[in-house]
Formats: sequence, C-alpha cells, structure tokens
Amino acid sequence: MRIYTRSGDKGTTSLIYGRRVPKNDMRVEAYGTCDEANSMIGLALSYLDGVDWNGKDVFLEKMHRVQTIIFHVGAELATPVDREVTWKLKKTHIEELEKQIDEWDATLDPLKNFILPSGHQASSALHLARTVVRRAERLVVGLVDEGVNEMVVSYLNRLSDFLFVAARYVNKQVGGTEIPLKADV
Repeated sequence: MRIYTRSGDKGTTSLIYGRRVPKNDMRVEAYGTCDEANSMIGLALSYLDGVDWNGKDVFLEKMHRVQTIIFHVGAELATPVDREVTWKLKKTHIEELEKQIDEWDATLDPLKNFILPSGHQASSALHLARTVVRRAERLVVGLVDEGVNEMVVSYLNRLSDFLFVAARYVNKQVGGTEIPLKADV
C-alpha cells in the first residue's frame, strides 16, 4: 500500500465507501479534528516516557482505549449518512468516561476557581487535546442535522471533561503545579 495516491491533489478526499468530497467539507473538518485531538493525546503520553508512578500503566491503558475510540469516532464521521457504519458509538462508551472522571476526580483537591493549563508537559498537552476535542464537538454539532449520530456530540463533550481531569490527575501524579486563575489583571 502506497502512502501517497495523488487522488487528493485537486482538493478532494474520499469518505468511507468512496464518495469524494471537498477537503474543507464539514465532515472532513470534524473527523480531521478528532484525528488532531488523538495526536495531541499521543504527544501528551510521550511526555510521560521515563516518568513513573504507581498506576501509570493503568492510566496509559485507559488513554490508549480513548485514542482507539476517537479513531473509530472519526471513522463514523467519515461514513456518509446513507451508508452502514461498521462501528457505532454507544452509551457505554460515555459511561466509561464518566466512571473514570469520577475515580480520578475523587483523588484530586477540589477546584475553588479556574486553573490555567499548566504544570507538567503531559498535563499541558492534555489540556491542549481537550481544547481540540471542544473544537471537534462544535463541528459535529453542525452535522447533527445532516444525520450524524447525536451520541458523538455527547461523547466529545464528555471526552473534553475526561481530558481536563486527566490533565489534573497527571499533574498530581508527577508533581506538576496547577496555576490558579487570578481575577486581578
């Protein structure tokens, strides 16, 4: 399989099942933004190389699962609404995120005000991934009227919360500092 096909040289790309659309099509923007978020999570995890804490392997396993699901969400977004989606997001995927958010959040100091994305590089990269997921969510909201699975919006909404708590959790595990937002500027 060759990496380059030249089929996109005129500004179009292929959805799953072969339908060609412009590269700036809202669907392409949405699944491309999911791919961007996935890459940011991968970057965040790479900053944890050489860092160790009790439970890191479980943390990485959970993050890799999320990366796999985001990949499948992108495939769902790349499937035209009149075609069969081979993998479909389920409510249980959202519930998994909620369960993990609750578990990690229970170990953290309660927030008394907003925090700036900060601390360890992995934490800061997870905050960046969170903002990319928010952008993906905004794009997908624009596709719901076109028949995109509404569960994708819910998943992305919860995923951004998950990444926020994951960023805080990493800071706690590796000794990163959270910087509180100051009201006086």
